[in-house]
Amino acid sequence: MQYDREGFIEAVDGTRLFFGLSGQGPRTLILNDGVGCDGFVWRHLQPSLSKKYRLLHWHYRAHGRSGPSIDPERLGIEHLAGDLHRLVGHLGVETAGLLGHSMGTQVALEFYRQFPSSVDALVLICGSFGRLTETFHGGKTLAQILPALLGGAQALPWAARALWARLPSSIALKLAQASGEIDPERFRREDFEHYWEHASLMEPKVFLRMLELAGKHDAADLLPHIEVPSLVLAAERDTFTPMRLAEHMAATIPSAHFEVIEGASHAAPVEQPERIAQAIESFLAG
Repeated sequence: MQYDREGFIEAVDGTRLFFGLSGQGPRTLILNDGVGCDGFVWRHLQPSLSKKYRLLHWHYRAHGRSGPSIDPERLGIEHLAGDLHRLVGHLGVETAGLLGHSMGTQVALEFYRQFPSSVDALVLICGSFGRLTETFHGGKTLAQILPALLGGAQALPWAARALWARLPSSIALKLAQASGEIDPERFRREDFEHYWEHASLMEPKVFLRMLELAGKHDAADLLPHIEVPSLVLAAERDTFTPMRLAEHMAATIPSAHFEVIEGASHAAPVEQPERIAQAIESFLAG
């Protein structure tokens, strides 16, 4: 992504956090990524949204240009929300609209739980309100195997790192296409390579631990008490966070607006950025 201004702050434990600002306008929108992502999902939305809004994008601890987590226990959703609060305080952002994709939906919801007066709108894209590892492909298989995968990565970090980093992006892309994780007709190869370049550099045990903690986080109790305008965008062919979760979320959040991106996968903002941008801009203008 291209930024007009870049910088770093320190989290409460000293971890270095990266942020980038772009665009103009009186209203700030904060872009929150999924696990293992450093902004690839927003790169096609940024040009459109930055014409009307000031965009704040940041990298989670252990992601992208942010540093590794100094405190290895501060990898949960509630800690990421705390990191974001420290960032907006540093930048003097009093209120903002929160956009979240995938796990970023949970970060946005948790931030609202902890700091509701700092949020003026929620845009939740292809995400779940919690326990995301229990709904992958409609079952709990991912949640069941995660402890074993994490245990292996911790016991044999060198082996996990070698396997993780050496999988070619071309093979990873074919696996993603075959499993239905992305739309093979709309998801550009260069976008996947950008994603995989970053994901493959992460420490496997950190990635798996964050995924495990996201799978334990649950904001279901918060949904009926959300008092800001909310847009829930679901992808018709999302296998990671099935559409029924978005439907439940929209039905439970008071006055939430719900839209379905037809034919899209979990990577809808990359596959259909014009459609997503139109939905967001229309919602925020209303």
